Amino acid sequence: MNNLAIIKRKSLADEVADRIKEMITSGNYTIGDKLPTEPELMQQFGVGRSSIREAMKILSNNGFTRVQQGTGTFVTSLIGNAEMLSNCLNKARYEELNEVRFFLEEKIVDKAVLQRTDANIEKMRHFLELRKKYAAEQNIVDTIQADIDFHTTIAEAAGNTIMLELYQTVAQHIKSAFSQIHKDTTAFIESQTVHEALLQAIIDKNATKAVLLAAGISQQKK
Repeated sequence: MNNLAIIKRKSLADEVADRIKEMITSGNYTIGDKLPTEPELMQQFGVGRSSIREAMKILSNNGFTRVQQGTGTFVTSLIGNAEMLSNCLNKARYEELNEVRFFLEEKIVDKAVLQRTDANIEKMRHFLELRKKYAAEQNIVDTIQADIDFHTTIAEAAGNTIMLELYQTVAQHIKSAFSQIHKDTTAFIESQTVHEALLQAIIDKNATKAVLLAAGISQQKK
């Protein structure tokens, strides 16, 4: 009997996903970029809609992209999921996750105050307004996502790719924890004011106040 392992032929979806991964890791796409539409990708790779959709699922499951309903698919990572870190975070208690998140945010907020651009500020304001809107509507799922997006945008403004990658990985686990902890949007409504104050501190380039506010937010979410 042949002891050699059987090599499984890659599907068209796998091939497309691999090609897009190469484009992401080589710098053709960067974090925040929107991928082409399904019809555009079908034409680009010469495959059917089902193969494109499966490829998008592969990229999302591997941590490279996130689908935003009604808007499109966006690049969220240049390296995909860090499997060992992800496995470790899966086993962590929420208090441990939140502590790691705080330590990251303390440095992120400090850098974001110095590095932020007008475009960063507008993006932060956009997600903060969505957070307020969804919370008022008692839409817990979209409220949590808007909250994560707001803080992730602060991490983007800090301008450190590795720090951003680490924060995004932790944030995905925080998001899962939030989904279990928060059954309504009460806590998010109550913390909206301090989030708005954090944004204003970043706008004002007041690093000391911004870091203190970030610490307060971390304590509130325990």
